[in-house]
Amino acid sequence: MKEMERILAAIGFSKYSEGIINYAGRLAARLNGRLVIANVVNIRDVQAVSGIESMGYNVNPEEYRDVIIKERAAQLEEMLEKASIDKEKVKMIFRVGHPLDKLLEIIEEEEIDMVVMGPKGRTDLEHVLVGSVADKMFRHCPVPVLSYRTQ
Repeated sequence: MKEMERILAAIGFSKYSEGIINYAGRLAARLNGRLVIANVVNIRDVQAVSGIESMGYNVNPEEYRDVIIKERAAQLEEMLEKASIDKEKVKMIFRVGHPLDKLLEIIEEEEIDMVVMGPKGRTDLEHVLVGSVADKMFRHCPVPVLSYRTQ
């Protein structure tokens, strides 16, 4: 079995995110590995802002993207402050695109050995057991995916 040296915590800033980071961080520490925390700003959200701009409203899709990433980076820093994780062994990645595609790219680029993610993202629809990105990750991810659930 391959060593688990690089663990990806894929977060969507849902109610699961803080738990995912804590769990993945503890797992990485026990395995003497590194933690990569990734978030993907969904391209559909940026395109929606672009559509609003085309209607004559004073909004800028690039500015929206930059503000969202800055806000999420600040939220992530707060989560890391609460967690007992060695920040020297943490890398944060923010991307814009289709979440599944970008997460798979990150897995390859960062040579990830395992993914920890929540069962659902921001929508958290009660009738859906597993969110669409999580479901696709379970089917297409080249490395093990661990589904974090709250206690």
